[in-house]
Amino acid sequence: MINRVFCKQTLFLVLSLIMFQGYAQKEGQDKSKIVVSTSSLEKDSESVFVRSENNLMIYPEMDGLEGRLGENINGPSVIKVPDWIENPLGKYYMYFAHHHGKFIRLAYANSPVGPWTVYKLGVLHIDKTAAIGHIASPDIIIDEETKTIRMYFHGYNRNKEGQKTFFSTSKNGIDFKASDIILGPSYFRVFKYKSEYYALVKGAFYRSKDGMQPFEKGALILPKARHTAVSLKKDKLAVFYSQKGDAPERILSCDVDLSEGSWKSWKANEVKEVLKPEMDYEGVNVPIEKSVKGFSRKPLHELRDPAILNDNKDVYLYYSVSGEFGIGVAKLLKSN
Repeated sequence: MINRVFCKQTLFLVLSLIMFQGYAQKEGQDKSKIVVSTSSLEKDSESVFVRSENNLMIYPEMDGLEGRLGENINGPSVIKVPDWIENPLGKYYMYFAHHHGKFIRLAYANSPVGPWTVYKLGVLHIDKTAAIGHIASPDIIIDEETKTIRMYFHGYNRNKEGQKTFFSTSKNGIDFKASDIILGPSYFRVFKYKSEYYALVKGAFYRSKDGMQPFEKGALILPKARHTAVSLKKDKLAVFYSQKGDAPERILSCDVDLSEGSWKSWKANEVKEVLKPEMDYEGVNVPIEKSVKGFSRKPLHELRDPAILNDNKDVYLYYSVSGEFGIGVAKLLKSN
């Protein structure tokens, strides 16, 4: 038994060292602020995302993510802390997860590009929810009217009907109270449009009157999407996502015009590539393989789990690197 545990821990450390060989050398490599492929958040304009020279934001073995706590890192959701929260830990909160974790992680910083500090206690534990097995994929919505932070998350249903999405609420972004209402399948990305709440779930739209009651399914626009991120501006929804089965899996984007027809007939427009693995810490030196669903047990040549932060006029894209072995960020550089 001791030998098996030792071998497992040794293998994890070796894989982590391979993956972060480039991260340790970032002083010489990332200072160039490599510009990657194109994306459009503004109509009729071409823009690019630029990786932060501070990458990575979150990574294995940083303080608070030692050992098994940091063996899997994924699913970021980042907010600027509202002014009505008293004595916040920092100006920005990043919620993230372990694929098989028992609680939702939190890190805080005074800048969108860090440095980030892990809040070691976590913010929502599985024993305080109606889920079993694990909880993950946090998605954070700020309700300014009620001055409430709403967190959507998934876990296995106690009735063994698969992974489902639940929600919880908090007045300070740290202490959450979970509801036992099942809202829909796993991997919600929620936005409010006009008077109703919508979720993009594995490439399909869902809708709920208040976002706290079960969602009904609408149009499927991205059949192969894994995790998504959304950014709404008037009637235009910018969607960021990755796809199971891509080689390599990478971050893509498309726009959806919400003013066109019924919500059950919404369609994705032209798809563009946003980011692909290009850095050591993103798994660029790992052989390319067709991506598959599920837990990332080793560093992969993949980018997953996009999340968007709109910070005044600045737009930041957070994403999971090497499959699920850390979180990076890139800033949108808009064309003139």
